[in-house]
Amino acid sequence: MDPLPQPDPLSSPVTFTSPDDISPSLSSLLSLCHRGQWNLLLSSVPASSPLSDPPHLHLLHSTLSALSLFKLRRYPDLSRLLSTLSPLDSPQYHFQSYPAIYSSLSGSFVPFSLRILHALLPHRLGDRPQTLDRLYDLLSLCRTHQWPRRELYVLSLLLAHHFSFKEYDVVLSLIEEMLDKDPSDPVILSRLGYLQLQIGDLNGAKDSFQRVESALREAGSEIDAAKGNLIGRNNALGFVVAKDFTSAVREYETCIERDSSDVVAVNNKAVCLMYSRDISDAVKGLEGALERIPTVAVDETIVVNLCSMYELAYVNHMEVKKTLATWIQQVAPDDFDPSCTRM
Repeated sequence: MDPLPQPDPLSSPVTFTSPDDISPSLSSLLSLCHRGQWNLLLSSVPASSPLSDPPHLHLLHSTLSALSLFKLRRYPDLSRLLSTLSPLDSPQYHFQSYPAIYSSLSGSFVPFSLRILHALLPHRLGDRPQTLDRLYDLLSLCRTHQWPRRELYVLSLLLAHHFSFKEYDVVLSLIEEMLDKDPSDPVILSRLGYLQLQIGDLNGAKDSFQRVESALREAGSEIDAAKGNLIGRNNALGFVVAKDFTSAVREYETCIERDSSDVVAVNNKAVCLMYSRDISDAVKGLEGALERIPTVAVDETIVVNLCSMYELAYVNHMEVKKTLATWIQQVAPDDFDPSCTRM
């Protein structure tokens, strides 16, 4: 029997009347995202078009393809894909342009993640100024539409970007702007402390970290593992700056006891042990984390540090690193950079 003909989505009587309606089940594709299987995701995304699928679904599929290309560092391919979708503020991406499909819905259906990829791509292609322009334009868009969580995310991207280029005056200005809106935000206060450590303002960092602890304890709720570890990692950094690695290790151990998947604490504890010339325990700590929680511990920073420790600890470190690289190849996500093993 021949399959029943499918209705034209642009003239179909089926309508979408709420955001829940416009997000069909994408669980199988999203599960590939969570597992880091970007190659498989790229090949699994349906080859849709605005003429074969509702426009929002076509754009969702395009966004998943764009994310896969970004994760796989295929930036020229991503650039070509985005050029077929631009401009993202086009009326073709507005619900009200398709009243027969989306009924009373209005506004843009461009996924925010697609806007982020569009902003980040130029820097990957060597055009940092354009990425900054697009991020600040995106920040303005978030403020115009009063998207506070998205605004915070874009600000975080800008902080990381300026911090990586040691533009500390800009970073400080952004942090102060964020604190004007929420003076007791523990994460932002912690970032202020990290910046102050970086520029040598040790007293300022100590004060910021004390404000973090006070803010969390005055919130009235119980200090859970995440909050406790934020306090603990901040305290440990103070010990690291003072070169009191023994006290720093104790702080990180307490964090790991609260949450064994805290890879920041795991990594930093190992680095402190290395500085204390306890290479054996440092290696054991990182190897144990890779074995115990590979989904979060297979991280380029951890692997780089572990390989550095192998070079210090073993005469035959190339063989040891080769064994590690072989194991990582079996468990790492597709976007893992194998060059971090320094083979």
